Amino acid sequence: MNLLENIHSVWNLLGRNKIRSFLTMLGIIIGISSVIIIISVGAGAQSLILNQIKSQGSNLITILPGNSDPKGPPASVIGVEITTLKLENIKKIMNGSFSALIAATGYVKGTDTVTWESEKTDTTFTGVNADLVIVEDTGVATGRFFTEEENNAMAKVAVLGSDVAKNLFAGDNPVGRQIKIKKTMFNIIGVMKVRGNSGFQSQDNQIYVPIITAQKLLLGIDHISNARFKVDTAENVNPAMEYISQIMRQEHNIDNPENDDFSVRSMEQSLSMISTITNVLRFFLAAVASIALVVGGVGIMNVMLAAVQERTREIGLRKAVGAKNKYIISQFLVETSMITFIGGVIGIIMGILVSFLVSVIAKKLGYSWDFVVSIWSIVMACVVSIGIGLIFGIVPAKRASKLDPIEALRYE
Repeated sequence: MNLLENIHSVWNLLGRNKIRSFLTMLGIIIGISSVIIIISVGAGAQSLILNQIKSQGSNLITILPGNSDPKGPPASVIGVEITTLKLENIKKIMNGSFSALIAATGYVKGTDTVTWESEKTDTTFTGVNADLVIVEDTGVATGRFFTEEENNAMAKVAVLGSDVAKNLFAGDNPVGRQIKIKKTMFNIIGVMKVRGNSGFQSQDNQIYVPIITAQKLLLGIDHISNARFKVDTAENVNPAMEYISQIMRQEHNIDNPENDDFSVRSMEQSLSMISTITNVLRFFLAAVASIALVVGGVGIMNVMLAAVQERTREIGLRKAVGAKNKYIISQFLVETSMITFIGGVIGIIMGILVSFLVSVIAKKLGYSWDFVVSIWSIVMACVVSIGIGLIFGIVPAKRASKLDPIEALRYE
């Protein structure tokens, strides 16, 4: 019996036992679809983060507290609070001789239930410098942003994100009114333009206050979480990074760069670092999901072993009329391969549909989410599904080929 005859025979067999065939494929379907979904959704989430970073421009430099390997994340990124970065460091850098640096801001964050009269909303307050609108290329829709003089004077002024303004004031103009943040009253001087989401955080559901006010009155700290600098052109980014590193070492009395207690990153380096981290997470999750493929393969092997038992007389009859062991083996290998291949195709289709649905929902929620299904993942899914069929079909196939034809014909 040649390969085409085997395939035709197996196809008829699967058609006669549709429910059983589907249940046999189910483990492979779940495993393949899980891998496709995780790879696709992971790529979409990665594109979301990278697209939003790219949208901020290529001429940004970030200082993060804590040293790191050039290709790895600083300690502050992985959840370790480091207090070595100060607001004075930014001022020293901006007051220096490197004219390509055109704007800078530090950042500190906190959360609170903000109130206005009887209205309340849970939100994030962010302490920044007046240069935020230049650094992040944004602006206000109503009113104005605070000045650096107000920042230095610890002014109790606030600029609301568009969502905060809607939640508290229901469409009314909030400029000139007062809100309470951590028992301190702030005068509202502006409302930001709609900014959408950055990463997985809404930029419109936060309140901007002068960074010194946030440090002293709201958080009780003297350090900052990170700082950003805007360079006039992308060509000056690398010289600017060298200049910033030199000033930071002078400020922190560091002679050996290996002892740096800070990390200076360009946008390109940040993109590379984030891509590396997200790729590792994607493939780790895909590897975990692949366990379902092994479970599905074991299930198929058990079903095929039972099939050998059920078809003992058939196998004996075929051997009695001259079928060789290799033909019996090929028949069962083709059967398991077809089961896993069909299951793999169904799993790929399901995975693509679910991934597409996730991307549609994410876009409706305002995220810049790309629908990504790579060709190699589909090809690999097909190859893996057939490979599982061959690997887990060997044991049943060999058991079938070793049946004694006389004993098999006597089997009831």
